[in-house]
Amino acid sequence: MPVLKRYVLRLFISLKYITANVVDRNNGRIVATSSTAEQAIKQSLECGRSCNAKAASIVGEVLARRLKVEGLNEGQGRGIHVNVTKEVEKKGFKNQTKVWAVVNALKNNGVKLVLDDEDDDKHSWPNS
Repeated sequence: MPVLKRYVLRLFISLKYITANVVDRNNGRIVATSSTAEQAIKQSLECGRSCNAKAASIVGEVLARRLKVEGLNEGQGRGIHVNVTKEVEKKGFKNQTKVWAVVNALKNNGVKLVLDDEDDDKHSWPNS
């Protein structure tokens, strides 16, 4: 039986902004989002013309808090799926540290993640 991937992490990284969304694949709706484009986050950062891994980490922390408020930090018990390899390939090797910074911030803030990088062996990080 295939694993139901209801909640999926999607990242959008440019030179200027970092945005992380958790999408409900059942209806295509974004259930939680965090971005360096948000005024409150932007004011707390010293990004200047570019955002770094520290900014990506803050985006992950804010997203984790929002997921907890929505009661979705467990992803309905299964976890929130993320394919790090795919996200890095989409964003380019230069942004690998930013992708991992968001993922690690989510994990470190109690969000249950399921890594979909390997087809045969699914990994999940339990809440700490």
